[in-house]
Amino acid sequence: MPALLAAQLWVGPAFAATLQVRVVGPDGQPVPEVAVFVQQSGVDSSKPVAAIMDQRDKRFVPHILVVQKGAAVSFPNSDVVAHHVYSFSKLNRFVLPLYKGTPPEPVVLDHDGIVTLGCNIHDGMLGYIVVVDTDEFAKTNYDGGVKLTIDDSAHSYTVNIWSPRIRDAKGHLVQTLPGDAPGEMIFALEKKLRPAHIDRSESMSWDEY
Repeated sequence: MPALLAAQLWVGPAFAATLQVRVVGPDGQPVPEVAVFVQQSGVDSSKPVAAIMDQRDKRFVPHILVVQKGAAVSFPNSDVVAHHVYSFSKLNRFVLPLYKGTPPEPVVLDHDGIVTLGCNIHDGMLGYIVVVDTDEFAKTNYDGGVKLTIDDSAHSYTVNIWSPRIRDAKGHLVQTLPGDAPGEMIFALEKKLRPAHIDRSESMSWDEY
């Protein structure tokens, strides 16, 4: 049994429509705010939906946003101070020069991967956009769980998880299964989590990319 996947329990009949994913840390405690997304072979995705990454109290809100590849993301500034938002992440680089209110145009994210956000004015601001090549995604809730829908026509599906707090190797955060095997999956992480980001806690920094 892989060290990361300490437990996997499949329940329900074949071709079940719902997949329950739960993420727990090495201490067995639930891990909230983990991006979970499912790529399904043989299933067409719907068109991407526009999304919003706000700025409030000198923070990106939400701290982690999950969007489909090709989504247009707006970056309103709800603070009374100006922000200068940027991303130097490899395939989704952009800069929104110093502004208040809402920029005139949203940013279209055409490549899947992790977009790390910062502000040139406020070094403590840090946010992430997880761009995924699927329309089936969500984030774990307070009990580390999330429910996703699996199309019964999928030949196979791949479940991926990501969080800036996770230290486990990327290869351990993905599992591919046949299309008739949905039910319940538990990802049991091995390594101690980074602290949750609160301003300058440095839970994740640019030099880790």
